[in-house]
Amino acid sequence: MTILKKIKNNLFLIIVVFVYLAIFIMKPTLGIDSVKGSAYYLKEMLMIMPVIFVLTALLDLWVPKEKIMQFLGKDSKAKGALLSFVIGSVSAGPIYAAFPMCVMLLHKGASIRNIIIILSSWSVIKIPMLINEFKFLGAEFMIIRWVLTIIAILIFSWITDRIVKTKDLPKDKLLTKGLSINKNACIGCGICANTYPQAFEMQGQKAVLVESDPSSLDKDKIEEAVDACPVNAIEYQE
Repeated sequence: MTILKKIKNNLFLIIVVFVYLAIFIMKPTLGIDSVKGSAYYLKEMLMIMPVIFVLTALLDLWVPKEKIMQFLGKDSKAKGALLSFVIGSVSAGPIYAAFPMCVMLLHKGASIRNIIIILSSWSVIKIPMLINEFKFLGAEFMIIRWVLTIIAILIFSWITDRIVKTKDLPKDKLLTKGLSINKNACIGCGICANTYPQAFEMQGQKAVLVESDPSSLDKDKIEEAVDACPVNAIEYQE
């Protein structure tokens, strides 16, 4: 049963390994190039993601939930959309760096519409991208593409907000007497397991709760782990 559980927790990784093996068997040269490309992106992630985790944790600590709801929540309207465009456009790094921050913003009350705007603008209208677009393709192309892209983002963010509700987002949690981990939000950083190994451990790329007597848990240690989680994936209620 333990082996099956480990396979289930690492199913995606196992599939990727088999795909690489198949590529190596059929086209060894392509397999080598694929491994080199994956190694490059893995190195990039290892350099970028720790910084993103720290920045996300600092934003979570410094920016109160009320401010997030005021400027990025459902009632923020035009100012929320504008701020979301600014956040996405001035942010640095690849798009995967945006996900931990967006999870944190959702947890603190940002609307789905504004999260879509942040992710979309992060992907296609970042300022460095516009500068290079202007340089190589000209001002007219850049301006028309930029305006049409913004219109498209606004339309699709509005549609998504109407279809997807916050309550519909994954909330797969392991519960133990008021202590919970949102496995879909967990990014596998391992901070909670390092902070309080008696309550948390890593299984694959996710944190899980250690089976123990709830009455034996140290409340201060749990709260320390909750505060340390960069994406607020841990919740504790007495």
